Amino acid sequence: MPVAFEVADALGAPLDVFVVRKLGVPFQPELAMGAIASGGVTVLNDDVVTMAHITPDMVARAVSAEERELARREHLYRHGKPPLVLTGKIVILVDDGLATGSTMRAAVEAVKRLHPARIIVAVPVGARESCRLLAQTADDVICLQVPVPFSAVGLWYEEFSRTSDDEVRVLVEEASSRHADSSRDGGLFRARQT
Repeated sequence: MPVAFEVADALGAPLDVFVVRKLGVPFQPELAMGAIASGGVTVLNDDVVTMAHITPDMVARAVSAEERELARREHLYRHGKPPLVLTGKIVILVDDGLATGSTMRAAVEAVKRLHPARIIVAVPVGARESCRLLAQTADDVICLQVPVPFSAVGLWYEEFSRTSDDEVRVLVEEASSRHADSSRDGGLFRARQT
């Protein structure tokens, strides 16, 4: 969310939260075997599922647990407000980086169901193969750095702490306020004071 906030602020665009939850391998939770997204979308990483000998029952348990957390976060972050209408709009999906790309693939699949004009994936850093695979489903993929070897997203940040629920809510509210102010000014782009 901190990366998405900066992108939205630079573009003078509205910011919304689109909740996606990683489905971690039961015995190695940081390794994504897939992901779920709003709208009932489930994406599995077949290579990881095969390599880790994941059973359908293991997938079902992970999906069930993450669906509860997805619903909790959507309610908390939105304060009862409806999501932005994406039909016919250019949507930029932002994450802090792409490792396996499972969560972003789930987000792209879920957003496609909302009939946007275009879907652009934008990340500061990503694994080469994940960026390549996403380019097959999104209209455009912008990945500023594709280091080899990649290893993990957090290695490419000086500070990579978990973003709290409160931080997400504050960023969504601040972005909403800034976008409302810039809309009243009549301009899409604003100069930033540094």
